[in-house]
Amino acid sequence: MSTKELQGKKALVTGATSGIGRAIALKLAEAGATVYATGRRAELGKQTVELIERAGGTGHFVVADVANLDDVRRLAAEVGEVDVLVNNAGVFPSSPTPEQSRHDYDQIFDVNVRATYFLTAALVPAMVARKKGAIVNVSSMAGQIGTPESSVYNASKAAMDALTRSWAVEFGAAGVRVNSVAPGLIRTDMAVDMLGEIFEPVSQSTPLARAGEPEEVAEAVAFLASDRAGYITGAVLLADGGYVAT
Repeated sequence: MSTKELQGKKALVTGATSGIGRAIALKLAEAGATVYATGRRAELGKQTVELIERAGGTGHFVVADVANLDDVRRLAAEVGEVDVLVNNAGVFPSSPTPEQSRHDYDQIFDVNVRATYFLTAALVPAMVARKKGAIVNVSSMAGQIGTPESSVYNASKAAMDALTRSWAVEFGAAGVRVNSVAPGLIRTDMAVDMLGEIFEPVSQSTPLARAGEPEEVAEAVAFLASDRAGYITGAVLLADGGYVAT
């Protein structure tokens, strides 16, 4: 991508304190956007902003727990109008279906779906009024496949893609584009810790025979946020090394 194609634009990235979210925040700032990063942990958010500024970009951090609707509303009010919204925050507690707790079920849908819905609902009217804007939902290849002991998570990511398609139709006439990026196995600290010694063997199961990097997902998000994707809306872009194709 040309390095400053988001110059003059304002972006909000949720779940931007580590992993994929931090990589997205850094990439959008590199492309010239003023980036508002958000997450629950202020010390990690400060690190994200420091990395942005060290690379010559402009970043701000707003602490918020998007599982809390009051925080979602406060976040939208504090950040104000944006040109780019990236709904990246997500959680992944997993359990066999008979053992799934109500707490974990609610947490998954509160963060992955409800926060995405209500943050978008708060910010999209200004995009509609300006007749431009880009929303990128970070879902998962899990929304398109079946995997054991993660049915609630998979359902939440499928729901995000359903929101993407519905919003693309709802807001397209107003010039607002809505797309998803669906990552596969990505080399983040969380994924490595969760899979442990099987991380590398699992990563070999993709057609590209490796795990993805957070920066590769960030490139896909930056593309969809940019004018280069001006005729793309309602799409779910897989960044999974070809796993779903197998």
